[in-house]
Amino acid sequence: MRLGDEVKSLLGELQDKLSGRLALLSGRSLADVRSHLHPLEVAAGGSHGLELAHASETAVAVEPPPGLAGAIVKLKRLELDQPGVIIEEKPGGVAVHYRQTPGAEATCREMAERIAAEAGLALQPGKMVVELKHPATDKGWAMKRFMEAPPFAGTIPIFIGDDLTDEDGFASARELGGAGILVGPERPTQALYRLDDVASVQRWLAAASEQLP
Repeated sequence: MRLGDEVKSLLGELQDKLSGRLALLSGRSLADVRSHLHPLEVAAGGSHGLELAHASETAVAVEPPPGLAGAIVKLKRLELDQPGVIIEEKPGGVAVHYRQTPGAEATCREMAERIAAEAGLALQPGKMVVELKHPATDKGWAMKRFMEAPPFAGTIPIFIGDDLTDEDGFASARELGGAGILVGPERPTQALYRLDDVASVQRWLAAASEQLP
């Protein structure tokens, strides 16, 4: 996740024109998300919705789901058995990254699926990653929580994302009368619209900003 000054400036402009109705949702920890946004202050959610905070709010410490600590210990074995696999610990979950060793995908997914079932955690596939997370939260759930309160309440959501983890957000956006925008190649999706790449997203946001008063 890298945000250049030009992107931050555009997001800040949108934040002002939308009267604060801008939010970023990520599978990363909320602290990590905010570190990339600084000094921009917007509503943000981390850990697939487990950590939520409005623009000026201080993040509230989250309670790790039961079984997470034991799951992390078991998954750490993958780093030894499969060189190149990275285990990323998060406040409410754990991610198994295999981008550096694609051949380990089947092993990582099989082990993650088994440990998730044993620990009572949800399994969340992504791009070259599989995560174990709190079973009650996802990006769609997080968006709905934001939409229940000012300044988002009563408005129509547009959810932009490129990963499998964003499908819950696309589905919730449709459920609330809005729409999802998939970024990247065509694939089966809950999103109603699509943009080719990150550069296309930036151009689309800039055009949208120009049309706002």
